[in-house]
Amino acid sequence: MAARIATAPISWGVSEVPDWGFQLPPERVLAEMRELGFTATELGAQGFLPPAPADKAARLAEYGMKGIGSFVPVVVHDPDVDPLPRIEQELADYAAAGAGVLVVSTVTGIRGYDQLRPELDADGWRLFMRNLDRISQRAAEQGVLATLHPHVGTMIETRDDIMHVIDGSAMQICFDTGHMMIGGTDPVDFARQYAERIAYSHLKDVSVAAMERVKRGEISYFDSIVADELYTPLGRGDVDITAIVKSMLSAGFDGWFVLEQDKVLHSDPAPGTGPIDDARASVEWLRGALAGLEAEGIGA
Repeated sequence: MAARIATAPISWGVSEVPDWGFQLPPERVLAEMRELGFTATELGAQGFLPPAPADKAARLAEYGMKGIGSFVPVVVHDPDVDPLPRIEQELADYAAAGAGVLVVSTVTGIRGYDQLRPELDADGWRLFMRNLDRISQRAAEQGVLATLHPHVGTMIETRDDIMHVIDGSAMQICFDTGHMMIGGTDPVDFARQYAERIAYSHLKDVSVAAMERVKRGEISYFDSIVADELYTPLGRGDVDITAIVKSMLSAGFDGWFVLEQDKVLHSDPAPGTGPIDDARASVEWLRGALAGLEAEGIGA
């Protein structure tokens, strides 16, 4: 089966985080996705598409796009917070849009991604895993696959955090190559060792020089994105995306490769400029890499 490529509104600066720069309207984002040949996208943050499920699906269809899933920040470690209402709200959109993958980000409950994370004790981790299982079950009841997204500044960031999930939960992984690298996980090694746990992928490239500046505290994670330093178009950073994709396809991966380059926009870019330039560079690079792998008999 040929590799499936999709995109996400965050590559156009559309984010769930309040005050995350200038937010482009869906009409422009979807038109530019279509211009680049994409036919599938994540649904984006709440408020990006119309609120009613049928209206979301209709808006996507106007641009020849299919909704494949969504990134959902939710608190799962706090005994005073039930994550299921937020999950059920998101799942209500899926049937109409034809979406099949829930991407769960286990946020801290603190605004943004630059704050210190709470530390979990044994009871906290047990609650965490129970809630992951509850989310997986609720999604499965609607024919949706739930995946866990490691992410900078959330409860699952480091390699140790990820191994807690690998060992303590059956939830599949949304393999975000950039966030995992920043959190200290070698993404090439992870793709080789844990291919059976990867059901969905966010392909990101990262500048190691910028990553080290963030780790040294010279610049915040958010400001590194504002400066357009941390994440790069595919093939221009330091993540070996080719090796990762090769390992995944060789292991039989048949999920979505979602191209993501987190953006913060200062203002409304002129038509035909801005995020579309980097998105074009990434998708053209990936199509070329896939063609090369196909010539080797991989992913054909």
